[in-house]
Amino acid sequence: MEPLSADQIRRSFVNSTKSQVKALVLPPKFSELPWESLDFLGWRDGKAPNRGYLVVRRGDGVTGIAVSTQTSGAVRRFAGLCDLCNTAHHVSDVALFAARRAGTAGREGNTVGMYICADLACSLYIRGLKELDVPQGETATPEARAERLATRLESFVQRVLQ
Repeated sequence: MEPLSADQIRRSFVNSTKSQVKALVLPPKFSELPWESLDFLGWRDGKAPNRGYLVVRRGDGVTGIAVSTQTSGAVRRFAGLCDLCNTAHHVSDVALFAARRAGTAGREGNTVGMYICADLACSLYIRGLKELDVPQGETATPEARAERLATRLESFVQRVLQ
């Protein structure tokens, strides 16, 4: 992913009010992000842990989506699967994120959801740059996994924009 400026990120959000975007907290160590290893920029808000953000570079520019989740209860010993990157995690490390739809539908309270890596670090998992505690059955190359991730992410973005 090509690096983005803070201003580009803030202008990209399609499902947030101006005041929500203004209050947005950029990821920690923003200037040190491994842009070359990212398929999208995803992070959880340090001041509001139930809030997260996905920023995707697309053919027509950059699209930002604010997502929210609920804090999970007790840690459970089952596996969960991220719908974006198809990475297996302990179930507490996968979260259901909901995104308010853009435009009128979002103002009417309509949302779309997806189970995603709780730390939104899908790009790092598919490249083996972040350690996993659950054995993976995946045999595809990181490039093939990145392609699938891009397709699934675009589908999610389209659902938010509809």
